[in-house]
Amino acid sequence: MIKRPQLARQLLARRFHLARNPLWQKVPMSNFEKNDFLPYQKLSETLRCVKSRLKRPLTLSEKVLYSHLDEPDTQDIKRGESYLRLRPDRVAMQDATAQMALLQFISSGLKKVAVPSTVHCDHLIEAQVCGTEDLARAKDMHKEVYDFLGSACAKYGLGFWEPGSGIIHQIILENYAFPGLLMIGTDSHTPNGGGLGGLCIGVGGADAVDVMANIPWELKCPKVIGCHLTGKISGWTSPKDVILKMAEILTVKGGTGAIIEYHGSGVESISCTGMATICNMGAEIGATTSLFPLNQRMIKYLCATGRGEIAGLAQKYQKELLTADKNCKYDQLIEINLDTLEPLINGPFTPDLAHPISKFGENSKKNGYPMDIKVGLIGSCTNSSYEDMGRCANIAKDALSHGLKSNIPFNVTPGSEQIRATIERDGMFEVFEQFGGTVLANACGPCIGQWDRKDVKMGEKNTIVTSYNRNFTGRNDANPATHCFVTSPEMVTALSICGRLDFNPLKDELEGADGKKFKLKPPHGEELPANGFDPGQNTYTAPPASGDDVKVAVDPKSERLQVLAPFEKWDGKDYVDMTVLIKIKGKCTTDHISAAGPWLKYRGHLDNISNNLFIGAVNAENNEMNKLKNQRSGEYAAVPDVARDYMANKLKWVAVGEENYGEGSSREHAALEPRHLGGVAIIVKSFARIHETNLKKQGMLALTFANASDYDKVKPDSKISLLNLKDLAAGKPVDCEIKNGGSSDKIQLNHSFNELQIKWFQAGSALNMMKELASGGGKGDAKPKDTKK
Repeated sequence: MIKRPQLARQLLARRFHLARNPLWQKVPMSNFEKNDFLPYQKLSETLRCVKSRLKRPLTLSEKVLYSHLDEPDTQDIKRGESYLRLRPDRVAMQDATAQMALLQFISSGLKKVAVPSTVHCDHLIEAQVCGTEDLARAKDMHKEVYDFLGSACAKYGLGFWEPGSGIIHQIILENYAFPGLLMIGTDSHTPNGGGLGGLCIGVGGADAVDVMANIPWELKCPKVIGCHLTGKISGWTSPKDVILKMAEILTVKGGTGAIIEYHGSGVESISCTGMATICNMGAEIGATTSLFPLNQRMIKYLCATGRGEIAGLAQKYQKELLTADKNCKYDQLIEINLDTLEPLINGPFTPDLAHPISKFGENSKKNGYPMDIKVGLIGSCTNSSYEDMGRCANIAKDALSHGLKSNIPFNVTPGSEQIRATIERDGMFEVFEQFGGTVLANACGPCIGQWDRKDVKMGEKNTIVTSYNRNFTGRNDANPATHCFVTSPEMVTALSICGRLDFNPLKDELEGADGKKFKLKPPHGEELPANGFDPGQNTYTAPPASGDDVKVAVDPKSERLQVLAPFEKWDGKDYVDMTVLIKIKGKCTTDHISAAGPWLKYRGHLDNISNNLFIGAVNAENNEMNKLKNQRSGEYAAVPDVARDYMANKLKWVAVGEENYGEGSSREHAALEPRHLGGVAIIVKSFARIHETNLKKQGMLALTFANASDYDKVKPDSKISLLNLKDLAAGKPVDCEIKNGGSSDKIQLNHSFNELQIKWFQAGSALNMMKELASGGGKGDAKPKDTKK
């Protein structure tokens, strides 16, 4: 008798063999969408058109991106300059951002999404007790939102992944990503799919609406940064250390406007899920996205996840479409030797402050970091693969064999229901519990601030170590005094055994329960489960053939959901003598602009969530958060309250900030909220890519100081005028006047608006313009494109 796992592997091999047959052309994009086929033939034709025009070798990312051009024979293609109109293959949205995206799609009046699209319920589940209890509580607490998302998906033709299914990026990797894919997702860590050779790009909800409405998606043509990998990953070094090193080299904004393209002999030593880890955290260096070339590790993963046909057809197009041309040119080239790469720990408060493990203890003492670690946390969308869990379980078993376990609370977040079920079947779940760990729900949890933390008081200085991707101030637990360090899951597990920052598992010994000294062995874990993946519970709901009879209701009295009202059109006049709502000092991420954590429950209600506007930003006037002077009344109040007062009194306002404003999450609420509360412009030294686009989509003027030192000319009580707006044009600076008492300064502000984006501003928002075009029967008419070629 053939055992089930053996039979499954034989069937996969058979499907893989058939897939390599050139006659086998119609391969579904996923096992859930049998009528939407891989677009390789069409992509190949488009790419040939582009190459005949450019007449130069192309990088891999250029091949994948340009093969998705809407009009390849006429579009201007210049790295870092031109805007590309693209046709993504699919859209993915997580539940926190999907609410607003679907509300916008509903208001467009369209009947069905034009491309394969999915919604993933992962953001609203708070870590409190354990996975089972936390999931049950979330289903009850957020029933209204889940019902809305589920019914909207059914009505408009989207796949719906229920709460408990897992984190969006892990689900995409397991089921939807493929080499050569172009996907947009309403989460900044969408680039995770680059681990399977796809260009997966984080966007705001308005961009997702465009694609779902069959409108070409616009992206400034990215530059390409090459990262040449040599040597091999081994010992305590992990794939996470590659991106931690890249963060050290490029900083949080060094990748802005660029795709990171990994290549070289070192690639083959990294598993598919390890490559996904590296691409995932590319968001922390500002990269548009990241990707790896098609290789045997990807082929193995595709086959192991039931997609042998995709693996075979991808190999047929490997040289033409899925590999960089010889002698292609990168805008920047970085070299990393994996043989000499040391494990890194980055932080606190920023993901680009890197410490080699050999110097981490010394650096921590010198900088006054709290040396005792309070909590260790592994998992999240960045590091929750079977391999990650296996390597951590291997370390835990090593410690247990010496009578030791975690010295601190140790939380484990599986990336998906499939990972949870498989590690439970293979005994890792039990190992983590014996180690003293708590297995949390298959969800984002503490990584995004969904953590009901009780072990420290607010404001208490403390340290946590995580395998997450982001460690901005207050990110995980809303406590600005928490020092969060991001590192590999293996290093988190090892540090949790000792419980201190000055433990180096590469050289330091531990004392076992028998009093004998020992060193932890370098971790080992299988790349893929020998007995195949266990899918666990079925958490997917496919849309019906027709959604005509499905009702999507939004209660007007709801505190969670709110039907959107269109923003006002620009009245054609200059903005004169506007008030400065807030001059922000230092780092201002989307977490500072629109906090997550407990505020996630209002992501579908614009007015309610606007009560968190700028509450985490530091006011340059007094170095305090959420306390500023109302220039109209002279009283100090919370930022949202002052903004509402200005709006009620018809005072237009601006906000002023520093470098890389809006880095971090893709959440468009950070752009919707200032627009909703009466803001008209954000003026900063520089923007993060996604947030700048989100502001434009909502009709805001996203402007940068032509001279960064002009930031110092703005005072809390300044009056700002933006002049000659009727002449707003691509590449032409905006005239600005800053009045301070009896004096004034005239400066210039730069912008990156193109002609289409200027029309968004004039119409009041991109959605307003879409409606205008649709009602006029113009280019905005939604006609599903043919994805079956």
